[in-house]
Amino acid sequence: MADSRLRLACLLCVIFAAGSVTASKELISKMSTGFTKVVDQCKTELNVGEHIMQDMYNFWREEYELVNRDLGCMIMCMAVKLDLIGADQKMHHGKAEDFAKSHGADDAVAKQLVGMIHDCENTHQGVEDGCSRTLEVAKCFRTKIHELKWAPSMEVVMEEIMA
Repeated sequence: MADSRLRLACLLCVIFAAGSVTASKELISKMSTGFTKVVDQCKTELNVGEHIMQDMYNFWREEYELVNRDLGCMIMCMAVKLDLIGADQKMHHGKAEDFAKSHGADDAVAKQLVGMIHDCENTHQGVEDGCSRTLEVAKCFRTKIHELKWAPSMEVVMEEIMA
C-alpha cells in the first residue's frame, strides 16, 4: 500500500500536467476533471477534513506549503479509484500514459509526465510511510511542473472547481 500511495501521488501530478505552456492550461483542466470525479468518494472513505480539500485547491500554488500527510493518502486513494496503480501497488506506466493521452496529451508528453513521476518516486523511495511518500512525490512533481512553466493558473483551477 505504501508504494501505491507514492505512485498515486505521481499519477495525480500526471493528471494535472500538460504538454506546452499555452496548451497546458487546457490539458490540465481536462486531466484534473478525471481526478475530481473521485474526490468525494475518497474524501468520504478516508474521512478527511476540509483542510485536505484546501490543500487540493492550493496544490498548484508554488508558495503554498504541502505538509499534511493526509493529502498523500487522498492522492493515493484517487489513483487507486482511477485504476492507475497495478496489482503490485506501483504506478502502472501504460495506464498512466493512456490516462494522460485520453485527456489530450500526445505520446511524448504522456511519456515525459510519467517519467517525471517515476524520477520523483525514485528520489523518495526511502520514505517508509506510504502517505508521506506520496506527499513527497507530489511535491517533487509540482516543482518539476513549475520549472517547466506548465502549472495551471488559479483561474483555470477556479474554473475547474466551479464546473
